[in-house]
Amino acid sequence: MNWAILLQIFFINLIYIMLNTVRTLLAMKGYRKVAPFIAIVEVSIYTVGLSMVMQYLDQPIYLITYALGFGLGIYLGIMLEDRIALGYSVVQIFVPSTNHAMAEALRERGYGVTIQSGYGRDGDRLVLTILTPRSTERQLYKTINELDEKAFYIAYDAKNIHGGFWTKKVNKDLIKEAYQEDSLDANLEIGQAMSRKEYVAASGDEKPSQADADRNQ
Repeated sequence: MNWAILLQIFFINLIYIMLNTVRTLLAMKGYRKVAPFIAIVEVSIYTVGLSMVMQYLDQPIYLITYALGFGLGIYLGIMLEDRIALGYSVVQIFVPSTNHAMAEALRERGYGVTIQSGYGRDGDRLVLTILTPRSTERQLYKTINELDEKAFYIAYDAKNIHGGFWTKKVNKDLIKEAYQEDSLDANLEIGQAMSRKEYVAASGDEKPSQADADRNQ
């Protein structure tokens, strides 16, 4: 058993399957120009790995190593595509018909929000449709939960986009600035609260409790 060959087989198949997974996901999302170039590299790596495995078919450990690289490659490919976060997602939020504040709050953060009327089991509803970059999708979910913990929302990939808010003005910078300002405001509030406590402790101006006053008497 040659450990160097085993490691080569493992990493070659891992890289091949990782590229295969990313290429498939990109093709499904409409990135047809990028997918062929990835496929060229992918097939080249696959040919090298397969030729190495074919020389050791009588030894199961090489086949097991090949299979392990296959499984881990799929996992890493999905993680890589999720980390790159290319494209856009459509998010639909279902809230009570009186909750118009959520749409305004989301617009202030740079999102384009389309409002529709709907009717559910519990009565009238507002359906808010948002097209968001996948890179800020999780931030959007966090904002929705902060605005309305009971809001119901679904998301799906947007494959083809033409016209509308995002093609005229993509407010990615505005979205990021809104979240940075929220984070900065929270840090300032914490800092101000700590400063007040430190000032009171240093100046001795803190009012004694009733129990302390009784003991002093």
